[in-house]
Amino acid sequence: DCSFTFLCVDPNMKVVLLSALLASANAFTAPAPRLSTASSSSLSMIPQKPQSQEFFPFESTTALEANKQVDDGSADFRQLLGVRGAAQSEDIWKIRLQLTKPVTWIPLVWGVMCGAAASGNYHWIWNPFDPNDRDVMLGLEDAAKGLTCMILAGPFLTGYTQTINDWYDREIDAINEPNRPIPSGAISEGEVIAQIWVLLLGGLALSYGLDVWAGHDFPINLALAVFGSFISYIYSAPPLKLKQNGWAGNYALGASYISLPWWCGQAAFGTLDRPVFWILPILYSIAGLGIAIVNDFKSIEGDREMGLQSLPVAFGVDGAKWICALSVSVTQLGVAGYLASIGETAYALGLLGLILPQIYFQATLLLPDPIENDVKYQASAQPFLVFGILLTCLCLGHHDFAA
Repeated sequence: DCSFTFLCVDPNMKVVLLSALLASANAFTAPAPRLSTASSSSLSMIPQKPQSQEFFPFESTTALEANKQVDDGSADFRQLLGVRGAAQSEDIWKIRLQLTKPVTWIPLVWGVMCGAAASGNYHWIWNPFDPNDRDVMLGLEDAAKGLTCMILAGPFLTGYTQTINDWYDREIDAINEPNRPIPSGAISEGEVIAQIWVLLLGGLALSYGLDVWAGHDFPINLALAVFGSFISYIYSAPPLKLKQNGWAGNYALGASYISLPWWCGQAAFGTLDRPVFWILPILYSIAGLGIAIVNDFKSIEGDREMGLQSLPVAFGVDGAKWICALSVSVTQLGVAGYLASIGETAYALGLLGLILPQIYFQATLLLPDPIENDVKYQASAQPFLVFGILLTCLCLGHHDFAA
């Protein structure tokens, strides 16, 4: 048996994974908590008449400028990724893809990989490091199962999350980001609603298929998909609209991008039969809360004007930056302590080695000026966090809990 390990990856694949992670620092915490005034709380999502624009006290010139199509030749690629500066296309399938924001799938795909690692039961097609793990057919089946998990977590359920978020933000986007697909009229309201339902129901069906494939007595993947979809809905939709509350919204993001794909991948290849398999992802989701706070610093004035209780608004910049730093560092140090306590000293030291650079970047970038250095901090520190998650999962997969 060979547990999922980064060392087993083909060298070319290592380069792809590293590049994708470094390029996705901001994707880890999307969608951004933009305020929406849409009042519909029904899952039927019947289109509502736009409210008066007088409700909004200001217009974001910065957002308007940032959302214009770029002229550096990357506009078409930006549209495929679902990021700002995208080309304006009439191709309905490109528009549908843009709504799902493929760049935000990357953290979910990584989370599934980490969950597979934590299961200790992922088999390679031909493992050069372990002669006992070269069952080609078993490896092909596990590769197909892993790909199915990634499609579930990325295109389907993250695509659903991003599309429904844009739907409920359509009125504020009409003011601040009018070039986005929904407010620009590039896609009709009926087509958006159809896309939401197709992605949601398709994701739920795929999750149940994974349960059947894995031979689960209880459909754990379906239960996770239902729970995650519900969180996505109440994050964006009134009356709860979790993203208007700093604690609830940021933790929902952390859990959705770390815990849920981890559990999905682990359940597909193994079991979630020990408390530690639930506790560690939850701890890492607290670290994810800290990451989400970083995105709130630059919007503090707008959030205050709109009445959003982001953590920088509630605690001030100085208070929020310490909440951010401590939630990221203390939780990871706790995980490292746990790994040491079960005798996995090498993994604990390895994790500590990945935590120390994050603390350094907090001290040199985040704490001195979180508003000016938010993007630089994310790009510098976040890769160490995501590799720390993988290292933790590798440890769980290799550890003999029965000993």
